[in-house]
Amino acid sequence: MSLIKTNRTTDGMAAMGARAKGAAAQAVPMGKRAGTTVVQGAAGARDWAAPRVQDAKEWAAPRVLGAREWAAPRLEGAADAVTTSVAPKVSSALRSTASQVRPTPAKTESRRMPDWRWMLGLGAVVAAAGTTAAVAMRRRYARATADAKDATESDATEQAAADDPMAEARSVNGRVTTPEV
Repeated sequence: MSLIKTNRTTDGMAAMGARAKGAAAQAVPMGKRAGTTVVQGAAGARDWAAPRVQDAKEWAAPRVLGAREWAAPRLEGAADAVTTSVAPKVSSALRSTASQVRPTPAKTESRRMPDWRWMLGLGAVVAAAGTTAAVAMRRRYARATADAKDATESDATEQAAADDPMAEARSVNGRVTTPEV
């Protein structure tokens, strides 16, 4: 028997078309409801699973770290044994695996030491500032001392000139003349 029958009647075909339209009319709203239900169900599943996944992550993190800390020395021991007995290639593969498995050290919240280059530069800046301050203080002291010395010497010279009657008799060329009496 053939799958396609050619001797169908027109009324039978119309009835089948009407039933198909009715089934399609029922299927469209059901499909929309199913899509909405799936979206709501997925959102609910996400909301339900999110805290449980976080709890599982927090529970597993220290255990994975502990397992890695336990496994790394054993892999290195196996590498040492293989180095002496089997093959260096296997040993190097085990060593590289051990270095990949070893957890990186956790960063602490404390401040780390500054880089030595930075400290050297800071020391040079502080030394230059100290030297500049010392030179400025020494110059200021020398200037104050010289000013004080000049002030006392000029006072002494003026006093000596006032006391010495011969001082007024000096001429411009340096000759001393005697005063006329």
